[in-house]
Amino acid sequence: MIRFLYGDSLAEHSRLAQSMFRDRAKQFSERLGWEVSVNDAGEERDQYDALNPLYVIWQRPDGLHGGSMRFLPTTERCMTHEHFLHLSGGTPVQSPFIWECTRFCLSERASPTTAARLMLAGAALMEGQRLEHFLGVFDAPMERIYRQIGASPEILGSVGQGRTKTSLGLWAYTPAAKARLVKKAKLSEAVMLHWYLRAFGPKPSQKSDAA
Repeated sequence: MIRFLYGDSLAEHSRLAQSMFRDRAKQFSERLGWEVSVNDAGEERDQYDALNPLYVIWQRPDGLHGGSMRFLPTTERCMTHEHFLHLSGGTPVQSPFIWECTRFCLSERASPTTAARLMLAGAALMEGQRLEHFLGVFDAPMERIYRQIGASPEILGSVGQGRTKTSLGLWAYTPAAKARLVKKAKLSEAVMLHWYLRAFGPKPSQKSDAA
């Protein structure tokens, strides 16, 4: 199932959260060789985890992490502005309708549908929060994954070549893109909406209709 959890509620889901941070260490430190901080518990955390971000997590049937993404508003502190501003030509991409998406992580035991389910959850989040785009930095292997699941972003800037290429992308979810994700995720929109509403409650329009 998909969990939409803010940082200040992770303590209520400690087993899930610990497995997420450990999977992040395995992916970013061990497999990709990024210069990230891993604590004594084997967890990868950074300064942006302390800003109460929103985590979108695919929870496996055993209760552990299958995959996840982290979101912060671009109107406040975020990784893209503070570390990757060169990818947008030195001008920050900021808007109340654009959120930054970072730390896209897949567990070593993730199913073939996990990436698509995370991106479909992103579509639900975008609709529910009335957002227009997600902004994110990604490397060359992730570009291939996005293309495979039909969720390629508009690329705003890149540096490097081959497997060392790093890009800044802007995602928008069109009806056609969502239809592709539903097919790849093997999950209905109704189920995703149920998980979203469980976390955030009815949308404002739904509240008005019920009043």
